[in-house]
Amino acid sequence: MVCDPLLTVEMKTTLAFMFLGLTSWYLAQRYLNDGFVELVALFGVGVVLPTLINELRQRSRTE
Repeated sequence: MVCDPLLTVEMKTTLAFMFLGLTSWYLAQRYLNDGFVELVALFGVGVVLPTLINELRQRSRTE
């Protein structure tokens, strides 16, 4: 019987960047009051960046 880890590396990466994205969104909202910066902080750091990292990691594994 193979014991799979509860959280994969991809899930850990996504969760870490989600936390960083929410934190950066909160800080941008609190101190900058710029809607574009808030959007980039939330979606860029919290969604796009971990997706790119996971895709690059997956491609390097298959090569």
